[in-house]
Amino acid sequence: MVSLTVNGKAQRVDVQPEMPLLWVLRETLGLTGTKYGCGMALCGACTVHLDGAPVRACVTPASAAAGKRVTTIEGLSDKGDHPLQRAWTEVDVPQCGYCQPGQIMSAAALLASKPSPTDADIDAAMAGNICRCGTYQRIRAAIHQAAALQKGGAR
Repeated sequence: MVSLTVNGKAQRVDVQPEMPLLWVLRETLGLTGTKYGCGMALCGACTVHLDGAPVRACVTPASAAAGKRVTTIEGLSDKGDHPLQRAWTEVDVPQCGYCQPGQIMSAAALLASKPSPTDADIDAAMAGNICRCGTYQRIRAAIHQAAALQKGGAR
């Protein structure tokens, strides 16, 4: 048994400690917003927060999450109205959308640590999050938009 808190809710899951957190979230808890991309922590599609820090769930064993707070895209906001989710829609970021949960979770960790990121900050924080559709310019614009929204304004 592994005990963890997922999106604010205490969970006890009967899984092997070495099972990747990705499969605990998707298969055991039914939280399918976190995506499987490469299985080697190279693409970022599976990014979640572990005690506020972005991690790749595909290579993070369930045991590493024991006693910690896990936040998935489903837990970012109750109504899907987090500034990043709003900005993603306003800027019309997604094309296929597959990588977007991981992109948003990486961006959320960035904005939590740097509320006014520069382009260089964004590029560094988002490195390793691959978008096969190439929406990187819109992703950067949406992060700037979300930063403005978090401050109560619009960009």
